[in-house]
Amino acid sequence: MLALTDQWSLTWSVVALLSAGALTVLSSVRLATLGDVLADRTGWGEAVFGAVLFGLVTSLSGIVMTGVSAADDQPQLAYGNAVGGIAAQTLAVVAADAFYRRANLEHAAASLQNILFGCLLTGLLGVTLMATFSPDVTLLGVHPGSVVLVLLYAGGLRLIHSSEVPMWRAVRTQETVPDVPQEEGRAEERHGRLLWAEFLGIALVVVVGGWVVTRSAEGVLSGTDLKPGLVGAGIMGVINALPETVTAIAAVRRGAVTLAVAAIIGGNCLDVLNLVVGDLAYTQGSLFHSAGRDELFLTSAALVMTAVVLGGLLVRQRRGWFRLGFDGTVLVVIYATTLVTLAF
Repeated sequence: MLALTDQWSLTWSVVALLSAGALTVLSSVRLATLGDVLADRTGWGEAVFGAVLFGLVTSLSGIVMTGVSAADDQPQLAYGNAVGGIAAQTLAVVAADAFYRRANLEHAAASLQNILFGCLLTGLLGVTLMATFSPDVTLLGVHPGSVVLVLLYAGGLRLIHSSEVPMWRAVRTQETVPDVPQEEGRAEERHGRLLWAEFLGIALVVVVGGWVVTRSAEGVLSGTDLKPGLVGAGIMGVINALPETVTAIAAVRRGAVTLAVAAIIGGNCLDVLNLVVGDLAYTQGSLFHSAGRDELFLTSAALVMTAVVLGGLLVRQRRGWFRLGFDGTVLVVIYATTLVTLAF
């Protein structure tokens, strides 16, 4: 038990990080198949299912990371993980696009729901910055900004789910991949309860992986001179983004391009709510006001990257720079610049 509760050594932390990352990759590949099948069976469609339930499962590791870090009195690490995960997961759009050769992924997966989720994410990140610069007050240990984030997310979901007759539609092209139910293979012909049981089982694995990553990151932080913002964004954030990245690539290879983009953007929306979890777990005050310059810079970078993805979904460039589209190239430049800036 002491090995689980005491501070981990640097060597053990690195080994645990690599192991948790590998386990996350293996789990996420299977998760993409289950998500595609369950999206058809529930009738929700890839966009809503991917952004809500799919996004929730892939965000569980980040929720655990933020909550445990905040409870361990590492508020900057908790904050950096939440917003760093958003920036890294947004970059997953580029990774998924690289595996989709027919056209730019944002062109093929353009839908009203994905654009609305992008707008919701922009609003959530904006409220996060407003809460950080607001008066440092708490009510029952929670900053009012946490309540606003939950209400905004719930209201956004209601708006998106009810948009059945939109005034805006994505123009259908030869490269557009419509969200239509696919024929299930033998592995997916099982009873729905068994599929849901496996889905929840993978969710549990992701939760355990999130706890391991948190303890490992704390060991790296104490054993090196790295700053909390860089560890949160560059280590925890990247591993936090692995489920979305792997499942997005797997979904693209299955032809479920709408699910791939929805899982990334919807997962990012849920990752903003990780700050609410961290605010609840942090007993020394408001988590928002524990953010330093690095964490605020990282939040701003995530906001700009979201705007770039929205631009890609609206412009719908068929072919672009380096076969990724202008948005993919810009996302790589923004993320690389962000990490370099945080390192100094």
